[in-house]
Amino acid sequence: MHKIISMPKRLLVKEQNVQTKTTGERLRLFLEELGPTFVKMGQMASTRPDLIPSELMEELEKLQDRVSPFSYEEVKAIVEHELGMAVDELFREFHETPLGAASIGQVHFAVLQSGEPVAVKVQRPNIEEIIKTDLEILQHLAEIAEHRLEWAANYQLVEIIEEFSKALLAELDYTVEGRNADRLAKLFEDDPTVQIPQVYWDYSTKKVLTMEYVEGTKLNEREELKQRGYDEKMLAQRITHAILKQILLEGFFHGDPHPGNISALPSEAIAFMDFGMVGRLSPQMKQHFASLVIAIMRRRSEGVLNAITKMGIVPDDVDMQLLQWDIDELREKFDDVPLSQVSLGEAVNDLFAIANRHRIQIPADLTLLGKTLLTMEQMVEKLDPELSIVKVAEPFGRQLLKERLSPKSVAEHVYNQWNEYGDVLTELPRTLKELTAITRKGKLPLELSLPKIERFLNKLDRISNRLSFSIVLLSFSIIMVGLIIGSALGGQSSLLWNIPAVEIGFVVALLMFIWLLYSILRSGRF
Repeated sequence: MHKIISMPKRLLVKEQNVQTKTTGERLRLFLEELGPTFVKMGQMASTRPDLIPSELMEELEKLQDRVSPFSYEEVKAIVEHELGMAVDELFREFHETPLGAASIGQVHFAVLQSGEPVAVKVQRPNIEEIIKTDLEILQHLAEIAEHRLEWAANYQLVEIIEEFSKALLAELDYTVEGRNADRLAKLFEDDPTVQIPQVYWDYSTKKVLTMEYVEGTKLNEREELKQRGYDEKMLAQRITHAILKQILLEGFFHGDPHPGNISALPSEAIAFMDFGMVGRLSPQMKQHFASLVIAIMRRRSEGVLNAITKMGIVPDDVDMQLLQWDIDELREKFDDVPLSQVSLGEAVNDLFAIANRHRIQIPADLTLLGKTLLTMEQMVEKLDPELSIVKVAEPFGRQLLKERLSPKSVAEHVYNQWNEYGDVLTELPRTLKELTAITRKGKLPLELSLPKIERFLNKLDRISNRLSFSIVLLSFSIIMVGLIIGSALGGQSSLLWNIPAVEIGFVVALLMFIWLLYSILRSGRF
């Protein structure tokens, strides 16, 4: 009886607890309830400050893969099926308890027959089918949303879901992650301060990834770092240098460098982990980003505007004056801040938010870059609050400027331009010949672009409807008047005089008038 009586009170308390949660918290909990696909999509969305409001992004960053590990029997079956041999034959040791479990897979410690300690990542059973089904549902919902909701169409929700889907499906292929690790390892092969785990390709497939086991202290374990006596300022310097080197020199960078993915080694070198999410910058995009950083450092609004318009797809109807004002306002935000205290990640993300406000489409890799810089700054600030990211970036900026202005680079640029112009000149005679032939036949194509075509067509519809209405009434009136006058002039009796022609004509005209009026009003184009 007490439980029955107290039930409404419990429900009321639960409802109050729900109401006290923010929109971001409710969204995060909702995604975690939906499962791994939606958790991953939320984590990817948290890398897009150009699309997601800051209050929602903060909660999406807290998304965790709250999943239980799957059984060792399933792990064993997957490893043996993928590698074609028994686990006992492949490994001298294989620990049944995983080091960690996530939504897509889990990691086990093992030792190869040759004695090397390794970390074996095994993909969760049937996860690919589950994720593909969830993505199909999301794609369908996005298409419906774009047809019914204006904001979804403006944000091009279908393209966003496609972009996230592509990234998520790439994470299901562990060979992609392995190649990412190999590329970063090549970048730091001559740098003893940075270590990238080696990939053992003979023990790796799409669903199993075997990498060198790196034993160190993760940067999110602050107390242990202090107990082991690590020089946190040196670690902050090396992390910043390593990430900026990836971005500004290689144009290929770790996309999720949070403290859990970076470890400090006993030699005080740093080791990166988890290469499922990476960013790529083309040589042109890398140069544009370098120009943007230089313009931010020099507080030049014109340079910032020029870099943004080169980095993104600018709509034809963008208000350049309003865009300039927004950039000037952002510049004023940093005017009184010493250069050493300027947050590069915050400035870049603010600029991308401005670009989004003006519907300038920024490539996904660039927004991931902004998120990477912000994550790096937050991590480094905890290790060494006095470190200036801008000062560490300065040598890279100088190197990029030297590369851009070097005789070799200028010569390559001129050569590429000459090749393009050469192709145009080569094709010019044939193009002129075709154009001349078309002109002689009188079939010169003409394309008109009307910025307000829909409004123009609506006006044409209204005019045509009004003309139709007037012509029909006028025609009927002429016929009726002609019949009446003809009969009167003939002076002879006819069937027309024996029926109420005027009354019938009036009724018919009235019905036609009502029908036409209803049709035109129903179209909404009168």
